[in-house]
Amino acid sequence: MKEYFMDLHIHLGRTASGRPVKITASNKLTLEAVLEEARFRKGLDMVGVIDCQVPEVLIGLRNSLATGEVLELPDGGIRIGDLTLILGAEIEIYDENCQGMIHALCYMKTVEKMVEFSNWLSKRMKNVTLSTQRVYENAVEIQREVKRLDGLFIPAHVFTPFKSLYGKGVKQSLTEVFEPELIDAVELGLSADTSMAERLEELGEYAFLSNSDAHSVGKIAREYQRVMMLEPSFEELRLALKEEGGRGVIANYGLSPQLGKYFTTVCEKCFSPSLQGMEHCQICGHKRFVKGVSDRIEELVDDKETKRHRPPYIHQVPLDFIPGVGPKTLVKLRGVFGTEMGILHEASFEELVEVVGEKVAGLIVAARNGKLVFNAGGGGRFGRISEER
Repeated sequence: MKEYFMDLHIHLGRTASGRPVKITASNKLTLEAVLEEARFRKGLDMVGVIDCQVPEVLIGLRNSLATGEVLELPDGGIRIGDLTLILGAEIEIYDENCQGMIHALCYMKTVEKMVEFSNWLSKRMKNVTLSTQRVYENAVEIQREVKRLDGLFIPAHVFTPFKSLYGKGVKQSLTEVFEPELIDAVELGLSADTSMAERLEELGEYAFLSNSDAHSVGKIAREYQRVMMLEPSFEELRLALKEEGGRGVIANYGLSPQLGKYFTTVCEKCFSPSLQGMEHCQICGHKRFVKGVSDRIEELVDDKETKRHRPPYIHQVPLDFIPGVGPKTLVKLRGVFGTEMGILHEASFEELVEVVGEKVAGLIVAARNGKLVFNAGGGGRFGRISEER
């Protein structure tokens, strides 16, 4: 067994020919750019790219396999150097049982399985060349198709206020929309962590994932996990999510929920924090609010005793969130420590001081040890790190 770093939710902004995929993602975020960043700067072992249903992406992967540029592993996944690519598709679900739209992640073992899934989606989707499109099909039928193809089905960022399972997708329970046994794990999202999510008894069956949902190269691995597996392959990932044979997620790394964009309930207009039950904003008088993840979880919680042992969720701040760590400083740090995983997990305080000085080194170590102070985010705005400790 070996430990691997993994981020399973990365978007594509453009195809190799320049066609748009995720409209809100960076134009520079191509598959080639994702793989280069993950291998040489982030230091990840496995990445999930969740726009692989796009036909041009699949054609490119087929060509790369045919020329031997990349290798498809016997247990699934594509090997590029020392990095494994897991093929995924993010979809939008809104059937007769949904209260609001729900995003879900569907992963396939091989290129040909993803081709099958892409063809299936194209008959139920207006534009399969774009990311996160609505599938005009019942949610359970989508789950069954993923399972027929031997794939993995994971609800995405399940607590965010918009387009998520608990945000607006269901009133109270995932059983309103999904078959529980056809879910392989749940993704927490940037405004929730394990201590918040484990308060919902119905989530006790599933592994928790912390992924970046990256829309630009720099945001890759802002959240990730350390996973114990025999090798970084699709089938080993499946077994890890089931926690079989000593495999499993052994640590989640992510933002403190207070740094997430939707932690607190805020005024929709001026973003001022609001208390539950307010009829209008005390600052600007606006009458609509964006409900924060923390308040939504309080509505859902059953507070029954948690039976499942969970790995630690480490509130590790991405380097580019830390005051004083700009692009030039990141280049300096990578020049000494190799990758961001090396900076975040291996560099000592004394080694960091030699590169960035005591103040920034102190903030990096404080982030590593969970000792930073945060100003909470909400309504679509990220929280901020306070330099006071």
